[in-house]
Amino acid sequence: MKLLPIIKKKNSPTIIAGPCSAETKEQLYQTCMQLAALGTVDILRAGIWKPRTRPGHFEGVGEIGLQWLQEVKQATHLPTTIEVATAKHVELALKYEVDILWVGSRTTTNPFSVQEIASALKGVDIPVLVKNPPSPDLGLWMGAIERFYKSGLQQIAAVHRGFSSHQKSIYRNKPLWEIPIALKKELPQIELFCDPSHIGGNRDLIASIAQYAYELNFDGLMIETHQQPDAAWSDAQQQVTPEQLDHILSELKVPLKELSNPNEQRTLDLLRENINKIDDALLELLVSRMEVSKEIGLFKQKNNLSILQQQRWGSLLDSRVKTGKHLGLSERFLKKYLEALHQESIKHQHKVLSKK
Repeated sequence: MKLLPIIKKKNSPTIIAGPCSAETKEQLYQTCMQLAALGTVDILRAGIWKPRTRPGHFEGVGEIGLQWLQEVKQATHLPTTIEVATAKHVELALKYEVDILWVGSRTTTNPFSVQEIASALKGVDIPVLVKNPPSPDLGLWMGAIERFYKSGLQQIAAVHRGFSSHQKSIYRNKPLWEIPIALKKELPQIELFCDPSHIGGNRDLIASIAQYAYELNFDGLMIETHQQPDAAWSDAQQQVTPEQLDHILSELKVPLKELSNPNEQRTLDLLRENINKIDDALLELLVSRMEVSKEIGLFKQKNNLSILQQQRWGSLLDSRVKTGKHLGLSERFLKKYLEALHQESIKHQHKVLSKK
């Protein structure tokens, strides 16, 4: 898959900003003019149609908002982007000269909807941003990207906006950074954008999420910005003023992608070599652990014991997590690691019993 950048730019990250929703002509114009004056925003965004979870909430102004956005584009000379969810949305976006389209999280979930939009764009040369689905399903995300690519589009980027979870969290949508990292591994050429507004759901979290994205080598940010956030008709808590956006961007540190000093590179190479040695030792320990698991499997088979000993497993998990947290490891990592280790141990014991 040969993918191209959304816009031609130097090494600095691409910034997309604008209101969650275009509410009035004045609100959209004033917000975007203030953003343009900052000199750091590359693309202006605005929600024209808003997919709401339940009816009765503001669902966007529709086509009239595209007229407003077209005037804003002419005044600021900045490219614009909107969300599209149907072929009709695409038709209207192209009619009003929108420069970049994005596919929302809910739409990405539905391959039929994605294909409808992709088919409507066949033969059209326009960049498309694809947000991740609400569930941490890498296949769905990649599938949406592939549908646009098969329609002949090459300027395709991915937007990480977090994932829904029933578990209590400080985030509106959990980041689960390993998912976009896995996407980048599968599609090395794709540009990755972070949407800290939707991940955090709270303007106070935007700066820290954006900084973390930069540290993971993301290519840009999409941040919801409103001239009067507290009076916004949608997502008020997660929007910032243009002035606040300017402050956030000025405080962010963009890490270097590679070292230019050979001496520093040698130091880094030595540290990585140490990591490799430790990893080799860990693998040998894991193999030794699985050999003991096989012996336990033989013992259980001889004494007619079940493979899963739930009480011991629960006790072991609690004690190991407690010990690991005391040593400075995160609870989430410990649980994922120990659960994976336990499942692998069960598989080895099952193989022993199956052979017998």
